Amino acid sequence: MKTKRTVLFLLTLTLGVLLVACSNGDNENEHGKMNQSDNSEQEKNSSSANDEAMEEMDHMNHSSSGEVPKGLKMAVNPKFKFGSKALINTDHMEGMNGAEATIVGAFDTTVYIISYTPTFGGEKVTNHKWIIHEEIKDASEKPYKPGDEATVEADHIKGMKGAKATIDSAQQTTVFMVDYTSTTGGEQVKNHKWVTESELSAK
Repeated sequence: MKTKRTVLFLLTLTLGVLLVACSNGDNENEHGKMNQSDNSEQEKNSSSANDEAMEEMDHMNHSSSGEVPKGLKMAVNPKFKFGSKALINTDHMEGMNGAEATIVGAFDTTVYIISYTPTFGGEKVTNHKWIIHEEIKDASEKPYKPGDEATVEADHIKGMKGAKATIDSAQQTTVFMVDYTSTTGGEQVKNHKWVTESELSAK
């Protein structure tokens, strides 16, 4: 009798241990699946953010033909002469800050910081530097003031040309067209528009 009870007790105990072990294994598997799912979601979000950043950079026209808007006047006595070298101290685009620039054009005009919604839709672009007075459609004779609205003729970035913009700031200065080599990746940029006098320094 005692032997039967002992055997029954051992069987019950063994069964209990097996059930607990299986339960823990299922929990661990479920936990592992959840972690994998979370990691997969994080990787997907990170990849999506990187893709958007790359797409934004692709839309930017680093180089240009060198054509300037009609009516734009060359600077009479610019701080940086045609063909001279200067250091760029601004980061409109990645790889720009700290690059050595060659001056290929200098012009006296009014430059604007603008905010606008791209013509193809999407998020509003704020505080874009720079467009110049001659890059505004049917520009008035007098410079625009902060708060004024205007239609952009420049096509520095996809969706800019034809967009309705709000002038955020305006200043009369000399702007420069420059050639430079990107500090990140070595891309050769030709006839970049625009860099202001205050964004350049002597070598």
